[in-house]
Amino acid sequence: MLETRNLDKSFGAVHVTRDVSFRLEKGERRVILGPNGAGKTTLFNLLAGELIPDSGAIMLAGEDVTSLPVASRARRGLSRSYQKNTLFDGLSVEENLGLAASIHTGFGTRLWGDSLSRPEVREIVEDVAAQVNLQPYLHARVSEVSYGVRRQLEVGVALATRPRVLLMDEPTSGVGPEMAGAFHALLAGLPRDLTILIIEHDMDLAFEVADSITVLNYGEVVFDGAPETARGSDLLKEIYLGSWEHA
Repeated sequence: MLETRNLDKSFGAVHVTRDVSFRLEKGERRVILGPNGAGKTTLFNLLAGELIPDSGAIMLAGEDVTSLPVASRARRGLSRSYQKNTLFDGLSVEENLGLAASIHTGFGTRLWGDSLSRPEVREIVEDVAAQVNLQPYLHARVSEVSYGVRRQLEVGVALATRPRVLLMDEPTSGVGPEMAGAFHALLAGLPRDLTILIIEHDMDLAFEVADSITVLNYGEVVFDGAPETARGSDLLKEIYLGSWEHA
């Protein structure tokens, strides 16, 4: 469903991703691990179309999307939630979901209320709100809800575009243990035919939700395999203890 082939990206003399290759099958949940500066967010920016690689290719459902902009990739079923909230604070939770749903259905408009009146948009909003437990907050302005609810809404907005592949950049960033547990339940409840790639620092959550693990260090893939194998990897232990040296 999503494949990278030998992705390279440099910023000046800094080589941020090096020959990154992996493949996600339909419905797979893969977690990207790695220390700060490993190139994880740059990789997501490449996948989403916010950056173009210096070399290599990105395949989405068998189509080469390497040179396509963000909007074109979104229309082909690639959606993303961000580490930092990118919501419309002056709109309600419902209106944020409705905007994403209206773009997916082709009813994009600046008149939020009008788009929400459409049955196709309303159906998506209600379905997504139930999936990510946002029903109690639908009529609240985003500026009035808690940080945890905003994190839920980030995921909801991404889901409202009805993606085939969802990129999630540290969905539990800045939340406490209780909310992290709620996000685990949220992820577990998403449709199994939805392919998900997650950047995550919470190791417990990563190993609980992942079908597969990819580890980046200095922009390179240094591990790619099953969570059970990752748990016992001496290399991973050395990376997170800070003693692994890049050759």
